[in-house]
Amino acid sequence: MSKADLSAAIRDIPDFPVPGVVFKDITTLIKDPRLFKESVDLLAAEFSGREIDLVVSVEARGFIYGAALAYRLGAGVIPVRKEGKLPSRTRKVGYSLEYGTATVEIHEDAIPPGSRVLIVDDLLATGGTLAATVDLVRGLGGEVEAIAVLIELDFLKGREKLKDVPIFSLLHY
Repeated sequence: MSKADLSAAIRDIPDFPVPGVVFKDITTLIKDPRLFKESVDLLAAEFSGREIDLVVSVEARGFIYGAALAYRLGAGVIPVRKEGKLPSRTRKVGYSLEYGTATVEIHEDAIPPGSRVLIVDDLLATGGTLAATVDLVRGLGGEVEAIAVLIELDFLKGREKLKDVPIFSLLHY
């Protein structure tokens, strides 16, 4: 199985969530057990042997890969959610994305200072969500070791907002 097989399993949904955006739908990849396993294995291989204490996963599709990677790496998993979704006291950061603005939150007791953190999401587009997540982790005293994503949309140049963080992207468009 190859990265081309993984890429071929991802479908494009035009004009979602707003006109002009082509949404990369990973549900067609993750429903196939072989492809899902291969994608998790390839992401985990990049961080195998590294000391990762916590995997911070970003709502919502990031939860799928974040939990799987945390399990494979023997790390804890921490959710970063949209504003108003976490039940305890939170820290929040607002940001811009390709079709609007949003706010993400993390529990303020989620990351012990000095924890080595891998941030995981399904997609790196404009970089706003991941930059906000980096700010949240660092604001709690966590050390961001890297960011891992299944897909990077290179033409949106999100990597430019994350220059001081190593990024591993499995697939590039």
